Amino acid sequence: MGWMQGFPPPPDRLITQPDAVYFSFPRLRWSVCHLRQFLPTVQLGRGLGAPVPLDTLPPVAFAEMRAAIDALTFRPIGAEEDMTWAASLDANYTDGIAILHRGRVVYERYSGCLAEDGQHAAMSMTKSVTGLLAEILVVEGALDDTALVVDIIPEIAGSAFADATVRQVMDMTTGVAFSEDYADPDADIWRYSAAASPFPKPEGHTGPDGYWEYLMQVRPEGAHGEAFHYRTINSDMLGWIIARTAQRSVADLASERLWRRMGAEQDAYMAVDGRGVPFAGGGLSLGLRDLARLGLVMLDGGEIAGTRLFPAEVVARIRAGGDPARFSGYPTLPNGSYTSQWWVFHNDHGAFAARGVHGQTIYVDPTAEMVVVRFASFPQAQNALIDPTSLPAFQAVAEFLMAQD
Repeated sequence: MGWMQGFPPPPDRLITQPDAVYFSFPRLRWSVCHLRQFLPTVQLGRGLGAPVPLDTLPPVAFAEMRAAIDALTFRPIGAEEDMTWAASLDANYTDGIAILHRGRVVYERYSGCLAEDGQHAAMSMTKSVTGLLAEILVVEGALDDTALVVDIIPEIAGSAFADATVRQVMDMTTGVAFSEDYADPDADIWRYSAAASPFPKPEGHTGPDGYWEYLMQVRPEGAHGEAFHYRTINSDMLGWIIARTAQRSVADLASERLWRRMGAEQDAYMAVDGRGVPFAGGGLSLGLRDLARLGLVMLDGGEIAGTRLFPAEVVARIRAGGDPARFSGYPTLPNGSYTSQWWVFHNDHGAFAARGVHGQTIYVDPTAEMVVVRFASFPQAQNALIDPTSLPAFQAVAEFLMAQD
């Protein structure tokens, strides 16, 4: 659409900050690849070593495989007609997608704002990175997931989080008041965003300043441990727990334990609030191929290219999932559960995923030995609008790849 093209861009194609429209559709089709131009960020350094290469099919075989996958057909949930894989990419506003089978890239495509050397907002896939770091600390004995939050973060004593356990925060079964309907301008998520804004607060502002100050005033709603409630404040509470436990920020720990060890080919970055605290619930941006590396690490139980990043038990605990009895309200995930900030499908293939609004996905299918990673800029935030097309498409590709053996 010509957003931000030319220098300077024409006034009607200019996207600016702090005007919040920079993240409204259709502007977000450009801004998801350029968040550093709108928000301060902190770097997740990859170090100075050579990247771990991603094995890829030879050019002719790759082209043939891509054509075959593009032509695959499947029936979207609730639809009366089949759809091709290629058509689903446009339907879901896909900016970049890659498929790996048995550790090898068999499909890769870029469109929209994303180029091969670009970076894209991960949205709530950030939560899964945060949850993975927490699970690593738990398995390695540095973090007790049965401990009360207040015993680790005394500053939280006046908050509803105080008497929740670390595990309840990790699995989002806390009883805390927080509305996260992005379509509702009065939802708590927008007050949370205002508190976290790195820009000077308006004159007369009396509310919290920063993520952690907001968390200190969260009120209770329901009992801890009763049910899963998807609330981003759990992820930032977990980020604070990780920071206090590891004595470094989520961004620094992700650099140390993930990016440097998995041989990432690009630095990543995370948005920060006005006090420099990384947004552990949604601030990560990274390259598609590094997203694929992270997916491979999860598929292979904490290893990549013969290098172990963390104990295999970490992935085993995530794959086992949470309690499905506490999980409801997601009709496209009828048998699902949630644990350590990862979505677990409990389907025949044992699939699990990191997911973010507007279509961000790491989909791991252990049975098919397949990883699908996707960046997208779907107009609405709700994944429930994308799942009817995406989930059957992923299953169709998994079955196709398994049939190639």
